[in-house]
Amino acid sequence: MTLLKYVIGTIILPKISVVKKIVYKEYVYTYNFSIDKHHGLCYTQIEQMFFGGEGMDRQILHVDCNKFYASVECCLHPELRDKPVAVGGNEASRHGIVLTKNEIAAQYGLTTGEPLWSARQKCPQLVVVPPDFPTYIRFSGIVRRILQDYTDRVEPFGLDEAWLDLTGCAGDPVETAHAIRRRIRDELGITVSVGVSFNKSFAKLGSDYKKPDAVTVFSRENYKQLVWPLSADELIYVGRATKKKLAERYIFTIGDVANADVSMLRALLGKWGGMLHAMANGRDNQPVVPIGEESAVQSVSNGITTPRDLINDHEVKAVLYMLAESVGRRLREQHFVGRTIEIQLRDNALVMRSHRTTLDYYIRSTQDIAEEAFALFTRQYDRARPIRSVTVGVSALEPDTTPCQLDLLDSAARDKHEKLDRAVDALKARFGDGCVRRAIVMEEPELTGGSPYETHTIHPVGFSGKIDD
Repeated sequence: MTLLKYVIGTIILPKISVVKKIVYKEYVYTYNFSIDKHHGLCYTQIEQMFFGGEGMDRQILHVDCNKFYASVECCLHPELRDKPVAVGGNEASRHGIVLTKNEIAAQYGLTTGEPLWSARQKCPQLVVVPPDFPTYIRFSGIVRRILQDYTDRVEPFGLDEAWLDLTGCAGDPVETAHAIRRRIRDELGITVSVGVSFNKSFAKLGSDYKKPDAVTVFSRENYKQLVWPLSADELIYVGRATKKKLAERYIFTIGDVANADVSMLRALLGKWGGMLHAMANGRDNQPVVPIGEESAVQSVSNGITTPRDLINDHEVKAVLYMLAESVGRRLREQHFVGRTIEIQLRDNALVMRSHRTTLDYYIRSTQDIAEEAFALFTRQYDRARPIRSVTVGVSALEPDTTPCQLDLLDSAARDKHEKLDRAVDALKARFGDGCVRRAIVMEEPELTGGSPYETHTIHPVGFSGKIDD
């Protein structure tokens, strides 16, 4: 407290109200701050992002297309409108899960991500249609153009969601939300739910609060009554593992998160702890980032659900090499190098585990990525269950012109790998991705017959997976 008094007494005038708010709200106390003669109090980057003052209220909308894929299918095929419908993947290649379902199918208890065989047990008359992503992308583009008629500050979130910042725009934001809802329904034949609030997190909660075809307002006056009783995992950054950790501390609702000791949350969840505390208290100052102003690429990754479970290390290594081929080639094409290698493993019980390691040097060659990923796998995975899906990613990216410290032995090997990669990349660009393949990949043709590079389309979904370590 002595240090805080010193800051208040010496900080430049425009910052006094900010420091006062921090002391009053007991938010950024005793955590990684220092005195700077030019800027006064310094906060961590994550807390700066989520801190917002009460004199800075914005008008944020979050638009969520209800049961988007299924709604588009029912719109294009009127004969399906009165039937339970699910959009599902290819069961033969083990992508046979419910991607989305219409309202009728939802009444039978179907859930997104559920295997189709399970969905059919709940609803024998279920109609399953294959996904048509080009059509969904076209509908998404039309929705986006409608939203841009109301503001140029539109931030897409997958194909079926978007934030709008109406701050400073003419008209009442609630009336605008209803106008958007009616217009999309009338022009496209699908429905949306809209959340209206003073920040992005609460606006997204609002669009989930009441469905379908509805508008929900979370204001500073009502959020404690409406938002705080909701389960903690309604926050977009709380997944299954984080929910379990919170429950072990008797934190079950968003209100519990808001009223928890922030130091305890940081100790429990790391940087996410302070972020969740800020979010639950309405302190989310994340900007709406318009199309074309997105952050630079942060990572490059590829993943695959294999045709059958991986039961030994050799099979895992073959799949890792196949994925590393695509990740490395994409890094080289975009002139990036990276230091952090990450793998995600989902077992046959659908439990996801993520592991990462940060190197002392930058890499982008296929062999280096694959070998580091496999070393990470052998160190971290307990092999308790067969593996159903694998993802390999590289982050902590820098331009490939970034200076780096050379190692006489390892650097020479890495240079040799990169020269080989450049030659192989040139062949693949000319003759196709399958013209040159590694021996280990060819040893497992059933598992590695595809080309992630040529088919690395990401199917955008809502933030259902959330974030968990």
